[in-house]
Amino acid sequence: MTTRPAASEYAPFYAGYVRRVPETDVLAALERQPDELAAVAARIPEGREHHRYAADKWSVREVFGHLVDAERVFGYRAFCFGRRDTTELPGFPENEFVARSRFSELRLARHAEEFALVRRGHLAMLRQIDAAGWEHVGSANGSPVSTRALAYMMVGHVRHHLAVLAERYGVEV
Repeated sequence: MTTRPAASEYAPFYAGYVRRVPETDVLAALERQPDELAAVAARIPEGREHHRYAADKWSVREVFGHLVDAERVFGYRAFCFGRRDTTELPGFPENEFVARSRFSELRLARHAEEFALVRRGHLAMLRQIDAAGWEHVGSANGSPVSTRALAYMMVGHVRHHLAVLAERYGVEV
C-alpha cells in the first residue's frame, strides 16, 4: 500500500481518522499499534482504569474495549470489500455495544492483548488482498468506503481515541 485513499473513498465523518495517518505504508502503521496500545495500557495505574472524565462518558476500560469492537467491525468491512463484496454492511452502534459489554470487568492489559490478537488476524488478511481489492469501494452504514480507506481508518481510529485519552482523561500516551 503506497497510495492514500481519496476523499471520495470514505464518508466525511471519517476524514479525521484518515488525517491522523500521514504514513503511506499503512500496513506498517497497523503492525505497530498493538505494541503502542499495550505500552499505554501498562502506564495506567489500575486505580485509573475506571476513570471517566464525565459521568456520561466511557471509562478508560470501556474506551479500550471499544477499540477492540471497532477493530472487529472495521476489519470485517475490509475483509468483505477486499474480496469485492457488494453487500451493504450495517452501521456500528458503538454506544449500545459498550453498554452491553463487560469491558469494565477486564483489566487494560487484557483489552490490549485482545486488540493485538484481532489486529494480527486482520494484518494477515489485509496482506492477502490484491490491488483491485484494495481499491474496491463498498457501502457501510449507507456510505461508500474502500478497503484502502478502512485500513487508514483502523489506524486513525486508535490514534483518535489515544488523543482523547491524553486530552480528556489525563492518560500518558
